[in-house]
Amino acid sequence: MSPALSPNTQAILMLTAPLIAGRRSEAVDLLTPGEYKRLARRLRDHQHQPADLLAADADDVRRVCEAVVSTDRLQRLLGRGFLLSQAVEKWQSRAIWIVSRADANYPRRLKVRLREDAPPVIYGCGDPGLLDSGGLAVVGSRHVDADLIEFTESVGRLAAQAGRGIVSGGARGVDQAAMRGALSAGGTVCGALADSLEKSCMNREYRNRLLEGQLVLVSPYDPSAGFNVGHAMQRNKLIYALADAALVVSADLNKGGTWAGAVEQLDKLRMVPLFVRSFGKSSPGLDALRRKGASPWPDAAEQHVIARVFDVVANSGGVVSSGSQSLFSEDPIGNSQEQPGVAPESKGTNAESLVESSEVVKTGVSLTESVSDVIDSPSSDESRNEGDVIHETGAGQEAPTTPAEAVFRVVTDQLCELLSEPMKEAEVAAALDVSTAQAKQWLHRLVELGLVEKQKKPVGYVTKPKQLFG
Repeated sequence: MSPALSPNTQAILMLTAPLIAGRRSEAVDLLTPGEYKRLARRLRDHQHQPADLLAADADDVRRVCEAVVSTDRLQRLLGRGFLLSQAVEKWQSRAIWIVSRADANYPRRLKVRLREDAPPVIYGCGDPGLLDSGGLAVVGSRHVDADLIEFTESVGRLAAQAGRGIVSGGARGVDQAAMRGALSAGGTVCGALADSLEKSCMNREYRNRLLEGQLVLVSPYDPSAGFNVGHAMQRNKLIYALADAALVVSADLNKGGTWAGAVEQLDKLRMVPLFVRSFGKSSPGLDALRRKGASPWPDAAEQHVIARVFDVVANSGGVVSSGSQSLFSEDPIGNSQEQPGVAPESKGTNAESLVESSEVVKTGVSLTESVSDVIDSPSSDESRNEGDVIHETGAGQEAPTTPAEAVFRVVTDQLCELLSEPMKEAEVAAALDVSTAQAKQWLHRLVELGLVEKQKKPVGYVTKPKQLFG
């Protein structure tokens, strides 16, 4: 990744980053993530991008943003160019790169899965290409016994031997054990950190792995920032968004970051299939996650178990709905008698179909590109390959018979993601770059299918809660 910062990234850093880490002498009111999201949307709606706020004739652009952020506040934030240059020099001397959501090389997995909630800026060290390679997220408590550390390290090693990467949070305990196991076996690791990126990049244990392209460490927070509970909670989204499947090794019941992140994944985000350790010392937290819909991790420490996990994930389209039953049969090694791609029958009141036709989004290199990929940069000309947009036909659905039907199938997924917040017909048309009449036709059809509803307050179309994507 080039050390040179794009004008968009420079603007976003001045708007959102402290620039003087660990010191509170900088009397400046940074934009919160929510404020920046509203500002980015305002800029997009008026065909501008963050870099336009730095132009010599930026007065008109800043007036456009007045409804979201006052002109005086914008001027104070954007007047920190000297501080930015000092901060960038420090980061680059430590091999830390910076990429913003307005850049074409921002991790696509974060854009697609988190959309407007993707961090405005990502700081990192190591090979950024690893961020879109997927893998197994392994999370758990900081304080665990030696047996769980040994088990977690073995999972990391098995993933590496199966050619799959590990994604984790870099915290002591389970996170570091999973990373250590994968690295020791020659695997790749993505560490999404909540704090101390700068210190971790200089860690002797990680330094060679970073240089060799085996490890990438990233954080949405200032590289020198210390631990913050809120940051740790928000960082959980990144771990799940960067992975293809997730394993919770340990979790306290109703408390802690691991529990909160897993519950959010099961109940709301539903980005990846979630597994929990199902053997060894019992855990009220893991038992509760099972009741919420997590699947048991197969009780077999062999390489083919990892391969089996990812085979099932691939057959499920990459997303398993909350409340779904185990992805495996009762055979602990995973010798399921189910046909690939066919959902097992529901068992019990909490069981749902493994794959619901409205919730299938292909993961991996063929992730569906979100309409809001270029929310910060509406003029982006990033090329799109034919394989970028993929729609999976759900169970019981016939393949499209006409080109128009094929287009509608693809647009359905795009609209269900786009309409996570109410939008009017004209706004949808502008977002998809189609006529209002065409947008209206698609929206009315989605209403008839029960995927979208038209509401009065605020006026607009919105995806029904059951259909929301992570």
